[in-house]
Amino acid sequence: MKLRVFLVLLLAGSVRAADFDLLVTNAQIADGSGAPLVAGSIGVKDGRIVAVGQVKGTATSTIDAGGKVAAPGFVDVHTHSEDICLIPAAENFLRMGVTTIITGNCGHSRTDVAKFFEEVEESDVAVNVATLVGHGSVREKGMGGSFIRAPDAEQLTAMKALVEQGMKDGAVGLSTGLIYVPGSFAKTEEIIDLAKVASKHGGIYASHMRSEGARIFEALDEILRIAREGNLPIEVSHIKLSGPSAWGKTAEVLAILDKARAEGLKVTHDQYAYTASSTGLRQMIPDAALEGEREDFIARIKDPEKKAKIIATMDEMRERQGRKDYSHAIIARFRADPSLNGKSVPEVAKLKRGSDSVEDQIEVIFDIEARGGASAIFHGMDENDLKVFMRHPQTMIASDGGPRRLGEDIPHPRSYGNNARVLGRYVRELKLLSLEEAIRRMTSLPAQTFQLKDRGMLKPGAHADIVIFDPAKVTDPSTFNDPHHHAEGFTDIIVNGGVVIRDGRLTEVRSGGPLRMGK
Repeated sequence: MKLRVFLVLLLAGSVRAADFDLLVTNAQIADGSGAPLVAGSIGVKDGRIVAVGQVKGTATSTIDAGGKVAAPGFVDVHTHSEDICLIPAAENFLRMGVTTIITGNCGHSRTDVAKFFEEVEESDVAVNVATLVGHGSVREKGMGGSFIRAPDAEQLTAMKALVEQGMKDGAVGLSTGLIYVPGSFAKTEEIIDLAKVASKHGGIYASHMRSEGARIFEALDEILRIAREGNLPIEVSHIKLSGPSAWGKTAEVLAILDKARAEGLKVTHDQYAYTASSTGLRQMIPDAALEGEREDFIARIKDPEKKAKIIATMDEMRERQGRKDYSHAIIARFRADPSLNGKSVPEVAKLKRGSDSVEDQIEVIFDIEARGGASAIFHGMDENDLKVFMRHPQTMIASDGGPRRLGEDIPHPRSYGNNARVLGRYVRELKLLSLEEAIRRMTSLPAQTFQLKDRGMLKPGAHADIVIFDPAKVTDPSTFNDPHHHAEGFTDIIVNGGVVIRDGRLTEVRSGGPLRMGK
């Protein structure tokens, strides 16, 4: 009898559940707060962190960090990832440490947030996905194809209803892209009305302002007015000074934002670590010429008088920016003729028209837009300005990128290397930021700003989003000419307790999903 009891007790002990599902040992822990690194371990159970520090206990699975840094998963607050369900592994994000993305930026989003989240849930994505409601998308749906005017009362009511429903379904706020049609035609009062709806639900207002160049101070006045009258926090998207005529004004820009903070406004900004931007080539064309359908644009450039007015406006825009031509613009993706990808506008003009004169460059821009449009990379910032913005404690690190397939098109390298570039170039090489502070800008600051509950910190109770990397080896091999290279130096990536990258290899685990505000 005693022997039988002994055997039962022995068997029960042998199948006792482990203390942790996962134990990360031998790590230099950056908890996300900006505090100094601390040697220790991290215990994970049921997708949550349950112990940090000198952790004892058994584990179903163990990762020996080997003295590398363990940090909270990075939160990329500015992405364009409406197509995340088509590339659910999001490997380009994971391999630079990003475990959470916020999409719906620059005024473009899915307007049915509930349906978007359903699709994310069904797609077995590897990262956490939050979204903003895009004002431009709401405006397009609410107003149809006629935009050079204010919405009527019925249309504004419909737009408010779209924002209201999006916020109820879990969006984190409202975004605008005020250099893009149709948002560029919106008056400030319209945006304030919609911002008040987002505010009612505790949301944020994130804006690609009306100008990041010569008229940036007017744009700042507008965004601050929206914050005050809309009664909500604001996020300045991809803060920068674009074009030679604007360079060197970083101190003035930051002084305005710091003054607003001192007056009680909640103001933050995000930034990518490159001196080139990326958007549609059509941004070289005046907004009024783009209203309506592409056929309307084609009709305008076929009319000699209207075409002359469009060209005159383009000449004024270029002069205001301090540019002589369009050599700063490089084609990234032109579906109608992929052979042009990677070429500058003057190179395309020389190739297609036998001349790279400004007049021929404009004709190339018109032709590309008429044939479906193209995305482009614009080399338009100064490195010194970038550094000043990066030093500011309220600047977060965000890629302005999206999920990528290796080898497809010639995209901006930021989608592959942004976070790694900050850690490699600006932390390790230039010592512009400490490692701990850079991690704070990628983790707790964005999580707090966008109200992502229990994210951005390594502490008991937090969701187990963890990145492990070697700060001496992290780097971004992706370049403008050769962008399709994943970041290096990240060995293990954990999302909600699931190990999605192990020893540098992508696993079959897809433990991401939708993130609704406050949940």
